[in-house]
Amino acid sequence: MKIQERTGAGAGRSAAPAQPSVGDRLPTPPRERKPALAALAVLLILVGALGATMLVLQAGDRIEVVKVTQAIPAGGSVNTSNTTSVMVAKDDSIHYVEWTQLNDLKKLKAVNAIPAGVVAVGEMFGDEAGVAAGKATVGLSLKAGQYPTGIKAGDTVAAYRVGSATGSGNSNSNSNSSSSASSNSVITDSARVTYVPSAKDSGDEIVSSTNLAVTLTVDSDKAADLAQAASNGEVALVQVPGNSGN
Repeated sequence: MKIQERTGAGAGRSAAPAQPSVGDRLPTPPRERKPALAALAVLLILVGALGATMLVLQAGDRIEVVKVTQAIPAGGSVNTSNTTSVMVAKDDSIHYVEWTQLNDLKKLKAVNAIPAGVVAVGEMFGDEAGVAAGKATVGLSLKAGQYPTGIKAGDTVAAYRVGSATGSGNSNSNSNSSSSASSNSVITDSARVTYVPSAKDSGDEIVSSTNLAVTLTVDSDKAADLAQAASNGEVALVQVPGNSGN
């Protein structure tokens, strides 16, 4: 009897449920796919690559052009001291003046006043500059002491009659101008310097140490007095407020 009971007990233990094997683990839920995010990532990569390509293409299609660094009055010209070079994107609809054309540009005149900081285009220049209504241009040849040091195109100056015409052989012809000088020595208090040759500009002639050629734009009613005084060497210029550098 005891042997049978033990056998029966062992048989009962063997009939107990066995532990699940490793391969019988519970399945995990599948990961959720997000095709929209994947497509967006691919699109961003393509856009970035396209943008980089466009930048490279644009950088390779740029030209070096002339930029005005100092204001140029109407009738003035460019030179190496009032210009610099900048790179811009090429555009056939804009008539840029390329830097290699600077020497040719020096021979032309500004049709109208050109402010500092703009890129030069062909329409700004011509063989002759128009003079505004009511204005006239007068050329002067001044000695040292008759003009302020550092005078440049675009400056505003006052022109004074200086010296005396008395005692010369032309006392009769100059009597009117002498009497005018005694009553008012100011010829004009607001003249615009249109042109001054610069020694820094290789395209211009270097001025002598004693004379300076200056062109002024003045009111038409002042032009005759200024020209007469200039021919007699009786003009002195003084800088006044309103200069282009201010």
